[in-house]
Amino acid sequence: MSLPPTSPNRRVIPLVAAGTPRLHPRAVQGLFNRWRWIMVWLTQLVFYGLPWLAWNGRQAVLFDLEARRFYLFGLVLYPQDFIYLALLLVICALGLFFVTAVAGRVWCGFACPQSVYTALFLRIERLFEGERSARLRLDASPWNGTKIGRRGGKQLAWIALALWTGLSFVGYFTPIRQLLPLALQLGTGPWETFWIGFYGLATYGNAGFLREQVCKHMCPYGRFQSVMFDRDTLIIGYDAARGEPRGARPRGAAGKSQGLGDCIDCTLCVQVCPTGIDIRDGLQSNCIGCAACIDACDQVMDKTGRPRGLIRYASSNGLEQGWSRHQLIRRALRPRVLVYGALLAAAGLAFVLSLAQRTPLRVDVIRDRGVLARAVEQGAVENVYRLHLMNAEESPRRYRLSVSGPAGLSLQGASEVELGSAEERSVVAAVRLGGEQAARLAGQTLPIRFSVERVDDTRAPLRISEPSTFLLPR
Repeated sequence: MSLPPTSPNRRVIPLVAAGTPRLHPRAVQGLFNRWRWIMVWLTQLVFYGLPWLAWNGRQAVLFDLEARRFYLFGLVLYPQDFIYLALLLVICALGLFFVTAVAGRVWCGFACPQSVYTALFLRIERLFEGERSARLRLDASPWNGTKIGRRGGKQLAWIALALWTGLSFVGYFTPIRQLLPLALQLGTGPWETFWIGFYGLATYGNAGFLREQVCKHMCPYGRFQSVMFDRDTLIIGYDAARGEPRGARPRGAAGKSQGLGDCIDCTLCVQVCPTGIDIRDGLQSNCIGCAACIDACDQVMDKTGRPRGLIRYASSNGLEQGWSRHQLIRRALRPRVLVYGALLAAAGLAFVLSLAQRTPLRVDVIRDRGVLARAVEQGAVENVYRLHLMNAEESPRRYRLSVSGPAGLSLQGASEVELGSAEERSVVAAVRLGGEQAARLAGQTLPIRFSVERVDDTRAPLRISEPSTFLLPR
């Protein structure tokens, strides 16, 4: 991908205070900034709010590892339903490919947890330390009461947000209404304490200190994104044909009359960038697609009386050939995107249909290995099985057990079993074959079938049949 030429008189603007490597992005207002904060509040409302939602007298979303049950609103899933998680991961991967092929790293800029929490931590930093220029001055100033107070208050707020984030994360695995009182009393168990601390420390370190370093050096997505880009992928691009040669000019002076382009080289696009790049140097792997530079440049264009869009969402082909928005959108529907879209739709449909048709009862038949076959009274032969039943509904259910096979086969003991809400239970079932049939079929292995039928809801009949074998000694 070709890069636009840079101005020969381009100067490097330091973004950090002397002696410190920290970036201090400048705050910016505009359309994309508003959308970015909408995504911040939306994602965090979901993350922090879901554990507090109640559903049928329990937490709406709960991954109960101890009981090996996963509650998702009205769904009760077991470890045997791992296929749904695998399919969900496939959908997420295809969705990422689709979005990247269409609009580059827009996920990174607007919804990635690293970007979201960095934005929250930066907002706290601005509240305590002020805007970019004030933070730079504070970095360069000696330690005194003011600096200690501002930095200390910021750190305490960061730690509080990080710990609340860790607590909310663990609240998906331990009911948060039980977890919060325990945490306030310092009475959480070892694993809860570890994961609250670990997740909180990861949030504190990544969003408070590492920030852009995670995106630039640690995130794998930034490394392999180029394989999903092509020249028709929407990226944040600088229109070099319109902006060059760049340079400062007197207020009110027309750039064309002085042989200059629309870029006044104010470097605001660099100052607002959370990863510290200069978008005027062309597409770079460190660009996370947050569009802060677009908002900053549009404000400058408004002030200088030039049309917006010097920096804008466009494709490489669109920038070079001056395509309109309609042409860009039409070109977005290219074969690669259509293939990703079709695969994503197919995977999503398969996921929805499989959940809709999921049977709320699971039955596994396991032979008793200790007693393969035994002779009982009057020459009859008996085999013992263990039926593992799992009720995936949140209401008690009653089931009738039966067995079918050769004539004379019967199920001994109780033929009905009741399972509580989301209960799993193993039921011992003895199957007997009469003496006359057993003698005639001696030495054979007979196919049989166990049937489990729901008997307490005739409006929604449910019957599951599982095969097994019946062994006859010689």
